[in-house]
Amino acid sequence: MKICIFGAGAIGGYLGAKLAAAGADVSLVARGPHLAAMRDKGLTLVEDGQTSTVAVSASDDPAALGPQDYVIVTLKAHSVPPVVGAMQPLIDDRTTIVSGVNGVPWWYFHKIGGPLEGTRLESVDPGNRQWDGFGPDRVLGCVVYPAAEVPEPGTVRHIEGNRFSLGEPDGSKSERAMALSKALGAAGLKAPVRPKLRDEIWVKLWGNLSFNPISALTHATLDVLCTDPGTRDVARNMMIEAQQIAEKLGVTFPIDVERRIDGGAAVGAHRTSMLQDLDAGRPMEIDALVRSVQELGRITATPTPTIDTVLSLIALRGRVAGLYGQD
Repeated sequence: MKICIFGAGAIGGYLGAKLAAAGADVSLVARGPHLAAMRDKGLTLVEDGQTSTVAVSASDDPAALGPQDYVIVTLKAHSVPPVVGAMQPLIDDRTTIVSGVNGVPWWYFHKIGGPLEGTRLESVDPGNRQWDGFGPDRVLGCVVYPAAEVPEPGTVRHIEGNRFSLGEPDGSKSERAMALSKALGAAGLKAPVRPKLRDEIWVKLWGNLSFNPISALTHATLDVLCTDPGTRDVARNMMIEAQQIAEKLGVTFPIDVERRIDGGAAVGAHRTSMLQDLDAGRPMEIDALVRSVQELGRITATPTPTIDTVLSLIALRGRVAGLYGQD
């Protein structure tokens, strides 16, 4: 089984290091100083107070790696459409694309059934580049739970979590899903195959939709924005609007809004990924986390007044910073 991690930053690097240490046939696509360091000294993983280094096959040229059984995409959502063409050398008739990307996935309406079957989402797949370039039948969904960071090139520090939930768009426990689950399990990771992965997508998205833009606008950490009465109310209203959309799409939420916000507060003084991107001058994941939900609101005829307001504010903040909507 050949596995390629496309986008071997924090999460991709963590996944690649675990697979490589377990003896899997894994390669990583990366770039810049991080790639140079991995080639020169291997990939170092800091986890549970222990430091280990593994030799990895890493490249910035997909053609040098050849066709794969699985390509696990761990890029930021907005970074995927522009590289669909570059990824083609990794893909042949047997290849499964594992979509480990935050937000509403581009394949959301593939094999969902009903009148919205096959609906395309412009917010996350402009011009249908992924739908046409990968093909939805290749896709295996993945909800990524670990947190990790790259403190220096060639090094990944694991913070928490080791679960990568997998799921077929049609909910089946397919051979390809079970085989990947087994490979990830052998690397010490949890990889359950879920019959209703979209439910998990929404529970994670609930927090990302609200906590990320609010934190980027206020520079507040999770514990503060989830307990301040004003921002907690904004987050609650965004989540309620999202829940109304999701339930129209057949999603069941295992917890209520208040418990989800309390869970965010319990994380503590965490700076969300959108706030980190803003501070670091990196492009912000506004479309995948917020605009996609607004688009689903339009598709399902669900009003989203709070989401609309916060989206307008964070989109302008991103444009002013030069980190959103730039050509």
